[in-house]
Amino acid sequence: MKFHDTGLDGLTVEYQVIEEAMEAAGFHNQYDYERITFDYKIIDQVHDDVYYFRIPAHVTQGEIPLPHSLVEIMVPYVGKHYYPHGVEYDEKFPKKVVDKCNKKIEVVLAKLKAEAL
Repeated sequence: MKFHDTGLDGLTVEYQVIEEAMEAAGFHNQYDYERITFDYKIIDQVHDDVYYFRIPAHVTQGEIPLPHSLVEIMVPYVGKHYYPHGVEYDEKFPKKVVDKCNKKIEVVLAKLKAEAL
């Protein structure tokens, strides 16, 4: 499931800024030198399900992990993890998971808007 029209898609910030904001919001990241994905793990303990809320970005200037590289955020999305097969994104997600993702978007957007170029 993708989260369109959040205000994040297309936002450009320095790598250092996005890394600090995402870490403060509980995200972990993995990257190569041209793109990065920030993951937030959501565990539904009632149904024993695991979801990953992901915010991808790509470099527009410089390369990761140089602090002043410019990074453009892409459309966030959420997926459900199925062991051992991986993550599926084309599902109907529980309201509480979607609400959690929307709250994370609000937190991240508030931190990034103050620093956006």
